[in-house]
Amino acid sequence: MSSAHSAVPTAGSVPSPSSASSIVSSSASAASAASSGGAAPTIAELLEFVRRTARNEELIASLPLDPEGRTWIRLDGPGGSEAWLIGWPPGTGTGWHDHADSIGAFTTAAGALKEHSLAVRLPTDGWKTLELTDGVDRSRELATGQGRAFGQNHVHEVLNESEDVHAVSVHAYYPPLPRIRRFSRTGAVLRLEQTESPEDWQ
Repeated sequence: MSSAHSAVPTAGSVPSPSSASSIVSSSASAASAASSGGAAPTIAELLEFVRRTARNEELIASLPLDPEGRTWIRLDGPGGSEAWLIGWPPGTGTGWHDHADSIGAFTTAAGALKEHSLAVRLPTDGWKTLELTDGVDRSRELATGQGRAFGQNHVHEVLNESEDVHAVSVHAYYPPLPRIRRFSRTGAVLRLEQTESPEDWQ
């Protein structure tokens, strides 16, 4: 792995195109919309789904909350999408990661979350260390009822910065996530640490 001071690829200011679990959807419902002849869900439809689901008070209350770590339930997303209900204890987060070629959306159903993201498209393969240029960082607060959608190759981390309040959120991705790349970051240097496949989180 290259050091921060060696010659490494640079991510310029190119606009981006934009984990105890129980499975409540059947394997059939996770099949691709394309294979069933239906239309793939759009980003707007994923966002509408997570917003609507976040208002389901009975569902949100059914999620077990653990003060020691995140909890999640698999949901039945629209059009064969992958969807999750996730609980966030105070002080927890995802770390930096992407979602490969999947589009997605998420909404805070309880508490508040903070998202840090990168307004760049990262190289798909062939690198371990990347130096980010100035001006690519974005941050947003997502209070209860607030959400966002994102396109392919979106890189972000999501945090519950509260010291004493759990957060709950609803997420949806299409197509179902084929992989997740996880990164570490020191200043402007982003390092690829590992690549996860679906069996690692399902």
